[in-house]
Amino acid sequence: MWFFLFYKARENQEQVAASGSSSYADTAAPRKLKGSVNKAKLMKQFLIDKLGFPSNSIYMLTDDSEEKNTTPTKSNMRTAMRWLVEGSKPGDSLVFYFCGHGSRVKDRNMDEVDGYDEAICPVDYEHEGMILDDEISATIVRPLPHGAKLHAFVDASFSGTVLDLPFLCKMNRIGSFGWKDHRQRRAGYKGTSGGLAVCISACEDKDGKAASKSALTYSFLQVMQDVPKLTYGRLLNAMLFTIQWAKAGKIELKGQDLARTISQQYAQEPQLSSSEKFDISTKLFII
Repeated sequence: MWFFLFYKARENQEQVAASGSSSYADTAAPRKLKGSVNKAKLMKQFLIDKLGFPSNSIYMLTDDSEEKNTTPTKSNMRTAMRWLVEGSKPGDSLVFYFCGHGSRVKDRNMDEVDGYDEAICPVDYEHEGMILDDEISATIVRPLPHGAKLHAFVDASFSGTVLDLPFLCKMNRIGSFGWKDHRQRRAGYKGTSGGLAVCISACEDKDGKAASKSALTYSFLQVMQDVPKLTYGRLLNAMLFTIQWAKAGKIELKGQDLARTISQQYAQEPQLSSSEKFDISTKLFII
């Protein structure tokens, strides 16, 4: 599992970032994630080389780290998430990246349409527990101020609405789309403090196979490098077709450490959720 947080300030503000990783090798997790470290390194390289993130603005949490405060434990991940949004201002652009195991549990506060909370798993989740979507939303979504922007990329199982954002985009194969409202009347507020939060995740909430089989990260990086001036809709369509073509053996995903067995992978459909509705066919994807 790699847990990544990135923060990129605009104008004359400081540029900083944070991240983390674990393969769950020392846990009882049913699947060890051999490719997650490679995915995270590629994402880090992309953000530095293509988007201009300073290398010293990236804070990494990895399970092979020799320092206790840089391993992706639940406590360290919570600290990193709080740090991500601390002091954010209008004009700031934040990026959150997670690659690891996801899960779901019964919703206890009646704020989920499907009756389940989604969650991400720290390296010590067996003893300390998972981090639920309610907490993720309260920590990195709710504080986002007007004029600030957050993009999240969650390469995990059960990740469709893992940021607990109020709107989920549903798009068909011909590109038509509509927003599904995930707000509950009896639930508390789901959203930001005026900023825009967008999440691209590996699969629907009910899909539990993405952790070890997902090509979300590889397809995103390939599309971003090959296709200029993407809208959100074009990005999602291109990622979906890239995954399908790779599964059919028509192309090889760059950096894919399991490229030789890609045909055995599941072709999950990337999901888009947001704190507000917008026209995905015209709004440019800009981090």
